[in-house]
Amino acid sequence: MTHIIQSFDDISGGYDAVLCDLWGVYHNGVRPHAEAVEALRSYRAQGGVVALLTNAPRPDFAVAALLDKMGAPEDSYDLIVTSGDATLLALESGQFGESCYHIGKPQDRDLFDGLGIQRKSLAEADFILCSGLTDDARETPEDYAGMIAEALERGLIFVCANPDIVVDRGERRLYCAGALAAAYAAAGGAVRLYGKPHRPVYDLALSKLAERTGRVLDPARILAIGDGPATDIRGANDYGIDALFIAAGLAAAELLDADGAIIPDAMAAYLARENAAPKTALAFLR
Repeated sequence: MTHIIQSFDDISGGYDAVLCDLWGVYHNGVRPHAEAVEALRSYRAQGGVVALLTNAPRPDFAVAALLDKMGAPEDSYDLIVTSGDATLLALESGQFGESCYHIGKPQDRDLFDGLGIQRKSLAEADFILCSGLTDDARETPEDYAGMIAEALERGLIFVCANPDIVVDRGERRLYCAGALAAAYAAAGGAVRLYGKPHRPVYDLALSKLAERTGRVLDPARILAIGDGPATDIRGANDYGIDALFIAAGLAAAELLDADGAIIPDAMAAYLARENAAPKTALAFLR
């Protein structure tokens, strides 16, 4: 049973490190949540280590630059681990080929620039690399039906650098790379997903935590914090670490009352429907 708490301080003493989601927990895509920032600062002041674990399809240094531009204080976290980092490790192996058809924004190309992987047309590429929709402000997965049909004819593998289906940017809900990956898989295509809830990104996060702290941390002393039941919570459940569910993210309209408090019955039904089992839940990270 998920226990509803009122503050991160209620449980923070039981953990040496946290894997904290970004979008929906730490920030809203436009600016950081002040209370979340202060909660993580307080945790670090007490000796805790904060790894920001995100399904951003870009390397950690690129996410750090975006956070800085957003005004996120550096003293609120210790390190960043991204689905882009996990994807890079897979691409470096050369297992998918030497050329890709890239779907995503031009600024996402630092995901594979420097690896020797060439960008080619769909008719010439060895595989598809998707970091998101090319124009996520206007497009939906239906806009890619023709591309999906052509790629299926060629038998291309679809490499997804962000398993998220949707994300909220300010007040707008936008599709992510995971939505295209789901459409490709539903049409019968082969998909490889990197990021939460899949194990490689958690292995990478624990490796980076060990490097940062100089010791291997006990998984029982690590907490995942997130608002995505299919990514943050299920990933933690599958990896065997505790999870704190933040209700004010993707499902806020369904789970919070007019005063911003969790509606217990609504949350229980939502988590059961999503097959997610966080140990604790909090309205907002604070």
